[in-house]
Amino acid sequence: MKSFLKKIKNPSLVITVSLFFLLFLAVWIIGPAKSNRFKIIPVFFNLFNDNAYLIVVAVGITFVLLTGNIDISVASILAFTGVFSAYLLKIGVPPVWVMLLLLGIGFGFGCLQGMLIEKFKLQSFIVTLAGLFFLRGMCAVVSKESIAITNPIYTAVAQAKIAFGSVKTIGRINIYYYVFIALAVVIAAYIVLKYTRFGRTVYAVGGNEQSARLMGLPVARTKILVYGISGFCASLGGVLFSFYTLAGYALQNMGLEMDAISSAVIGGTLLSGGTGSIIGTAFGVLIQGTIQTIVTLLNLNAWWTKVSVALLLCIFVILQRIILNKNDMKRKKA
Repeated sequence: MKSFLKKIKNPSLVITVSLFFLLFLAVWIIGPAKSNRFKIIPVFFNLFNDNAYLIVVAVGITFVLLTGNIDISVASILAFTGVFSAYLLKIGVPPVWVMLLLLGIGFGFGCLQGMLIEKFKLQSFIVTLAGLFFLRGMCAVVSKESIAITNPIYTAVAQAKIAFGSVKTIGRINIYYYVFIALAVVIAAYIVLKYTRFGRTVYAVGGNEQSARLMGLPVARTKILVYGISGFCASLGGVLFSFYTLAGYALQNMGLEMDAISSAVIGGTLLSGGTGSIIGTAFGVLIQGTIQTIVTLLNLNAWWTKVSVALLLCIFVILQRIILNKNDMKRKKA
């Protein structure tokens, strides 16, 4: 077993993917026992329908974590995007301009946080905590009440889907178009990190920032840009969440930043930076969605989802520490 794991380039990703399929196997076993109408294939595709926005947010935060930093403002950016876009649509601003404006605000706000962290050498946790409070407060300034989105273009996009299958056979399957946006973000992020100079710089900064500076890599620009990417993805996640709910509310998605961070960590991203993958993060989100499905099937309290994710998170953090210690020992011997 040990020799097999040594041959694998990314054992943490293999563990994450294996865990997802084991949990999904549990759903396959539990589902028919609870209902004779249960169909596994629609449940699988619903994981993407229900978590498309979280996948996008988690992808953005992975860029930040890979540099050894953190961003806890993403949930507030998502909420502000939802509330402000609902307000702008209500007063008659064209949907295209609303989306472009909010995506620009998300990217700009993220870059601003990155500049404060890099230029003034501030702690990323403190800066993004301030960002969290600021934008959550701005949500309440825009509206304390939930704002329904009735714009016909938004409604049409929200309801657009690919539907196939039969209730009597494999079940009725719906794949909403915004799922493809999430998948496109995953693919684009994977390509950027794996095949571009910027992606290699992100890993280098997370591996050893001082060494990256000595090599002449644009460390400051990279750290600012990863926060811009995180802000952009959080805002795009807000747009997708607006499609998902067709409403904007100041208090929606409280604590989403922890879901995004835990997805990345469960997916194999080290909190110390330098190691991780976008594919692993996507599977980390699906693992959380699968756990929630199991909790629902068993008629348990919804908080059991948080308990299960917390236990998984602790296990993966411990595994990360063991891997890091082994790598340090190998370096010392070399």
